Amino acid sequence: MSLVPMSLFSGIREDIRSVMERDPAARTRLEVLLCYPGLWAVWLHRIAHRLWRARLRLPARVLSQAGRFITGVDIHPGAQLGRRLFIDHAAGVVIGETAIVGDDVTMYQGVTLGGTGKEHGKRHPTICDNVFIGNNANLLGNITVGENSRVGAGSVVLADVPPNSTVVGVPAHIVYHDGQRVLITDPHDIKDPLSDALIALSTRVEELEARLGAHEHRVAPFAAEEKERSAYRAERERRQQFVSMGEGI
Repeated sequence: MSLVPMSLFSGIREDIRSVMERDPAARTRLEVLLCYPGLWAVWLHRIAHRLWRARLRLPARVLSQAGRFITGVDIHPGAQLGRRLFIDHAAGVVIGETAIVGDDVTMYQGVTLGGTGKEHGKRHPTICDNVFIGNNANLLGNITVGENSRVGAGSVVLADVPPNSTVVGVPAHIVYHDGQRVLITDPHDIKDPLSDALIALSTRVEELEARLGAHEHRVAPFAAEEKERSAYRAERERRQQFVSMGEGI
């Protein structure tokens, strides 16, 4: 996350240029300026954040609430946002007080950077540079999402995400890391509330397979004997037919 201060107008120009590069729907700079409420929310937050750091807490909160009413984005004035943050479609985004967002981050509608309780101190996520967060994803607690990672739409992220990873699911788990597919072989890795049920079911299937294998092993000799008996009966019937055919000669 860049710590170099920028003027508000320099930041606005940089944000518009960033949207033009990252959003194929953006046609002109004027359209971006007038029709992207996600950018308005970021610009209002920059003013509110300066008020917050100057300990003008009430004016900062009032401005953030005005921005929420206008844009549909709720950003606490205490949150730290990096450069070129792009909130596409904007509606329903919530960013908590102690959240930290790096540079070149992209968020879609419905994203929440929230807490998990009433604890004090750092209680919201840290999002590193170049992270993509899909719509309606929830990132909760004092966790860190590493650089260049992607969070799938609708995911619930409750633990740290390594850099260069893709996570999906409820709760989220890693499916790609450093460009390689991550295969889950242990149900514990899913961290789903139903993991224990899946583990119990898998264990039961293994037990039944073991019993079936043992049963087949015990039955195999009897099956061979039955095959021999069947062959003997067939041969005996053939000979009886041959004898009966010769009885009238």
